[in-house]
Formats: sequence, structure tokens, C-alpha cells
Amino acid sequence: MIPNYDTNTFSDLFLKKNSKNQPDNEILRTAKEVIDDIRINGDIALKKYVEKFDRTIPSNWEVTEDEREQAWQLIDESTIDSLKKAAQNIKKFHEKQLQSSRFMDVEDEIIAGQLYRPIERVGIYVPGGTACYPSSVLMNAIPAVLAGVTEVIMVTPARNGENIAPILSVAADIAGVSKIYKIGGIQAIASLAYGTESILSVDKIVGPGNAYVAAAKSLVFGDVGIDMIAGPSEVAVVADDSADASFVASDLIAQAEHDTNARAFLLTTSNTLIEQVNEEVVSQCATLPRRDIAEEALKTKGASILVKDIDQAFELVNQLAPEHLEIQLNDPMIYLGKIKNAGSVFLGNYTPEALGDYFAGPNHVLPTSGTARFSSGLSVDDFLKKTTFLYYSEKALQDASQHVINIATEEQLDGHARAVQKRINKQ
Repeated sequence: MIPNYDTNTFSDLFLKKNSKNQPDNEILRTAKEVIDDIRINGDIALKKYVEKFDRTIPSNWEVTEDEREQAWQLIDESTIDSLKKAAQNIKKFHEKQLQSSRFMDVEDEIIAGQLYRPIERVGIYVPGGTACYPSSVLMNAIPAVLAGVTEVIMVTPARNGENIAPILSVAADIAGVSKIYKIGGIQAIASLAYGTESILSVDKIVGPGNAYVAAAKSLVFGDVGIDMIAGPSEVAVVADDSADASFVASDLIAQAEHDTNARAFLLTTSNTLIEQVNEEVVSQCATLPRRDIAEEALKTKGASILVKDIDQAFELVNQLAPEHLEIQLNDPMIYLGKIKNAGSVFLGNYTPEALGDYFAGPNHVLPTSGTARFSSGLSVDDFLKKTTFLYYSEKALQDASQHVINIATEEQLDGHARAVQKRINKQ
């Protein structure tokens, strides 16, 4: 069952106290200890922590070409076909995000513009312990490859101390990953950030992970770039009495089965729909393999909210700024203009969030815990640097000089003013 809340209680519980995705102090202390050790001692420290956390040190850190080829023999053709089609959709969507270097302003004696250059080396973290996510490989690597990143380095833990999940290797090949290393956790993030004798350092790290991985990413940020510090996954569904209760329930359950901290919300004008959805939740969870996880998440982190009208529903949505937003209303496209804050939007009864997770094309690496108010999902832009350029002729500087001098003088930065004045008075 999903608890029912009025709008004020929902606001107090889920809007005013939105998580900032900050790891707790104990996790941060552990992460800092591991990172500092690996940064200073390289492979010696890396081996120590792999043995400590994973129990077994692989005989080779990098997945070999033979291992990558063998992985293809272990995955059935239908799954490979599905991964390839998903990759095609992801590539098609992200190709349209590409931008070219260009002149922004060209006047007499003045040229200004912007260069787009790919990051040289990127690391992608892919969980691979009790569960593995080939979709994360595709979503993180394909935009990087499209951006022109020279090397895409993937890290994922070995499941038995020696081999990674074969499907992750296959997905990496499909996505264009350059190298794969058999390490996970804090030690993987530290190795990517600072490099060791065996592991290449990178310029940016992207990809999801547990609380320890998130803590490690937060600590290495500044020495390398990161995509975001992700919190628990979440979905908000806006629906009315035209919605199919079984569809709504299945989408809430799909989100809740991630983990017990996953958040799933229903905002609706229909009390009848709330009752029907709760009935469906009970029925559908009864046969769900991850039933205990989903039921706990829905009970403790879920909410059904009866709103007075659809406008109020979207007001709450924009305050919540959910990672995923589903609109299960008639003519859903007409409501796009009401959305200010959301990671990704799924329109209509036949566009479940799961479609976006795996196949449709838009990226599934999205801002969580209200950060969609100021940030966006992963895109090609995350793997590009923008460098502006500027050219002034002598005459153009002469025309602008007094304005620059005036402002520099006001800021008491006489050296700036003199740098201009020196050129104007050179004769």
C-alpha cells in the first residue's frame, strides 16, 4: 500500500526536506582514506583494497581482447540484438546534440567565437556486483564516443574475483569503450582520478554507484570532473480518472524495486484512482521477485496525493523536480508547457519510464532529489569543453580602450588599465 497524504503534509515530508545527496561522514572518512592511499601508493594500495573489499585480486586488471571476444559467445543472440537496437536509438537521439565550433560575432576589425573540443579521456563507472546494468554502459559511453572522446575507460568489479559480467563486456564493445578494468568501489574511482602503474587516469568520471562510489566522486571532484552526485531514483506520475490503474501501479512498482530508498509518487485528481492503484500494487507485488524491496520503498518513501486540479499537480511537480515524470492524462502533449523542473518526461499511457531506462534514446542518467531545478541529464555536452576566442585589430582596441580603462580603474586594477593603455600609447 502507498500512504495517502494531503498536499501540505506531502510538501512538509518530501519537498521542504529534499535530500542534498550528501554522503554521511563515516562513508566520507572511509572514501578519503582509500583515495589518499591509492593516490600516493598506486598499485600497492589498489591491490590492498581490492583484496579487502572484493576478497580476490584478479590475475589481470584489464579485460583482455580474448576475454572480450569470449563474452560474445556467452550472451544469446536475441539479447545482443536488443542491445544493438537500443544503442542505435541512443546514438540517433544524442547525435542531434552535437555542436560545431563557430564564429559568434564578426564585425569590422573584431572576431569572436567558440571552440568545441572533446575531453581527452573519460572514465565510466558501471556497477557489477549483485546486479549489472548494460544499459548504463550504453547511456554513459555512447554520448562520450559521439563527442569525440579519445579514450573511454570503463571500470566494473569482477563478479567472481576474476571475470566481469559478460553482458557488460558485450555492451562495452557495442558502445565503443576503449578499455575495461576489473575494479569497483572507492578504489576504482581513486584509480581513475589519479592513475596507478596499471590504471590510466582520466579527466572526467561519470556513471552511477552506491553511497561509497558517490562519496568518492564527491572527493575527487576538482582534480577530475564528474557528472553528478546521484541520490535515490524517483518517479512522479500525474494522472486523472482517465488513467489505467494497472499501468500507474506497475510504473510505481518499477521505480520502487530499485532499492528501499527509491521514491514513487502519484499526484491525481481522482480518489477512485488512488484506491484502484493501491489494489493493483498489492496484487502486482505479490508475484514480484523483488517484492520486499518494492513494498518497503512504497510504504516508506512513496506517496499518493489527491490534488484539487491538474494545475496544482504541476505546481507540486515543479517543486519536487523529479528525476522521472510521467503524465498519464488525455492529450498529454498539451501539458509540456507546464513543466519547469524534471529530469525526463514520459507522455501518455504507453510511454512507461522503463522504456527510457533501456531503449528509447534519451539518456537515463538524470538529476535526482530536486536537482532538476538547476541541472540536466547526461548528454554529449558533458563530454565537450567550450573555449571562447577573440581577435581585436589595433583600431578596434583603440575604439574600446577608454571603456576598458574606465571599468578597470573603477575596480582599482591599474595593471589591467595599463595593459590597454600601453598599446594605445605605444607610439
